[in-house]
Amino acid sequence: MTEAIKPFKVNIPDEEVKRLHRKLKDTRLPPKEIVPNAGDRYGPSYTWAKNLYEAWLNDFDWYEHQAQMNTAPHFIYTHGEGINIHFLHAKSSREDAIPLLMVHGWPGSFYEFNRVWGSLSNPQNDSASAFNVVVPSLPGYAFSDWPLRADWTLQDSAKVFDDLMKLLGYEKYMFQGGDWAHWVGRELGSKYTDSCQLIHFNFAPSRLPDLSRRGRREVTSREAEVRQRVDDWLENHMGYAIEMRTRPHTIGFAVNDNPMGILMWIGEKYIEAAGPESQKQRYWTQHILATASLYYFTDCIMPSMLCYYDNVRHEDFADFAMEPHNRITVPFGYTSFFWDTEPSSKRAVELTGNLVFYKERDEGGHYAAAEDPDGIIEDVRQLAALHWPSPR
Repeated sequence: MTEAIKPFKVNIPDEEVKRLHRKLKDTRLPPKEIVPNAGDRYGPSYTWAKNLYEAWLNDFDWYEHQAQMNTAPHFIYTHGEGINIHFLHAKSSREDAIPLLMVHGWPGSFYEFNRVWGSLSNPQNDSASAFNVVVPSLPGYAFSDWPLRADWTLQDSAKVFDDLMKLLGYEKYMFQGGDWAHWVGRELGSKYTDSCQLIHFNFAPSRLPDLSRRGRREVTSREAEVRQRVDDWLENHMGYAIEMRTRPHTIGFAVNDNPMGILMWIGEKYIEAAGPESQKQRYWTQHILATASLYYFTDCIMPSMLCYYDNVRHEDFADFAMEPHNRITVPFGYTSFFWDTEPSSKRAVELTGNLVFYKERDEGGHYAAAEDPDGIIEDVRQLAALHWPSPR
């Protein structure tokens, strides 16, 4: 271990945990829904919000999740620019393990991968690929420092993560991620190709074909459904992004010390962008509450918004991915989860780079590693088995 990397353990002080509970007990919810029979037309339903609040107050144990976070060793990496980056490192016992960098987005965290880092690093089946899993917190999230300056981009984060992997001794590695992590991976797969050798995405914005110009037989039912979902997302669900890419201080101050405010601000995306089967599980409620608690304990709700302020806008995602200098030249794979915010199709994604693996999954959504850990593990392993470069 170098001096630039120091051990770390997730250990929220007991007083902070008690303070969160006191603030929850002292919370006064709106007395009723905004108009009769509002349902979810005005945002998450009143019933959903109330049930989530009551679960946080009466059916949530932070220490249970903190213990799960600490099932892998954590570290703080001090980069040459002076920024401290938190990461966990689930090393395999296998000598043939493939280095794997896994990166989260918003409103996620490193905890999004808690259901996969153990199985990926130490599979029960000896014939399955094993990985040395590195999961950093993006700058401004959880235990990582806030960005050092204005205009810190995901491309800046990509460089920091590439430096981290090399410092860990991983001269060549694989990448996996979705949401904002897509842009980290796209940067690595187009500019850092000596080190980043293989990529898997569960979110890959791309220019969907103009279905109106195609004959009915040329359009698959999946493409038609995907087009409808993407259009609905961009038309009806972007208020949060507009606020964060224009006035992050405003909403940041409003919710930073307001647990219920944090829960609603991020929880909205966990109900709108996750598959319906995920939302039936107690685990999903617990995962939302653990993530909201992590944001609250680490004061990261405001700096986490900088991804929206300092990076490409949603309506420009596809054009950005199509620019020649952003084309992924290393082999990459993409799993299209139907309930994602902007699911895509094979013939759209393959226009953005060297696509060698494509799969469709109908159950999960935007938070693939948390919603469908078995699916992500299977697809990462299959992609690696087919396309990870053999030792020379």
